[in-house]
Amino acid sequence: MKKIDIKEVQDNVIAIASEELIPRFAKVKREHKADGSFLTEADLIMQQRIADVLIKLWPGTVFLGEEMNHDEQAALLSSAKPVWCLDPLDGTSNFAAGIPYFSVSLALIESEKVTQALVYDPIRKECFTANEKNGARLNGELLKLSDAGVNLSQATGLIDFKRLDVELATRLVTERPYASQRSFGSVALDWCWLAAGRCHLYLHGSSHIWDYAAGNYIFNLAGGFSSTLSGEPIFINKLEPRSSVAAVDKGLFKDWSDWLGKL
Repeated sequence: MKKIDIKEVQDNVIAIASEELIPRFAKVKREHKADGSFLTEADLIMQQRIADVLIKLWPGTVFLGEEMNHDEQAALLSSAKPVWCLDPLDGTSNFAAGIPYFSVSLALIESEKVTQALVYDPIRKECFTANEKNGARLNGELLKLSDAGVNLSQATGLIDFKRLDVELATRLVTERPYASQRSFGSVALDWCWLAAGRCHLYLHGSSHIWDYAAGNYIFNLAGGFSSTLSGEPIFINKLEPRSSVAAVDKGLFKDWSDWLGKL
């Protein structure tokens, strides 16, 4: 198999997103999947086109997409081959409603670890990429987090309330530990905005591997700190949903984790 070039991956994803997502933005009908989430024709077309390109360019790899069934996904994760893990449209409800916050998320998993990652925001034309050799980058520019210079009470958090335990969600509202809170609607892009230092904290109760694999890898290589609510590494090579806690520097991560642990 020829060497995987993240620039070649990037060029293809950007081209497909430009052709398939932008013309459909806010103009497509949406359907409900069995889990209650949304699905549009853009999700399916993006998944098929990206899968076709990746397998053609790197025939030694296999492809796992969000819009595949559970048994197919589980079998692919257990494959000995490198696995492309794709969310073709992360933030489908935003996309269908005309809210300009959605992304394409793609991770390469080799030997049960993420080795390459890409998240593309076609509205802002921002492409986040990462691998061990080149670090985390935004449109080619290195992303490197440093001390944010704020304490917990001054921080801005990206918080997804709907997937949190009721007790924790209530406590966040009544005891608010941070200065301000946001919830935008694309897990992959949330991770990248954290990697770019646009917010300080993150909390999500349950996201899937195609949601977090690329974004969390980019954030970690940018120098961020993250774990599950129980203190474990977020990425595991399994389909089970994972919680996420993160902060842009070590001090904030400790204070944020300590506050969340006091239930």
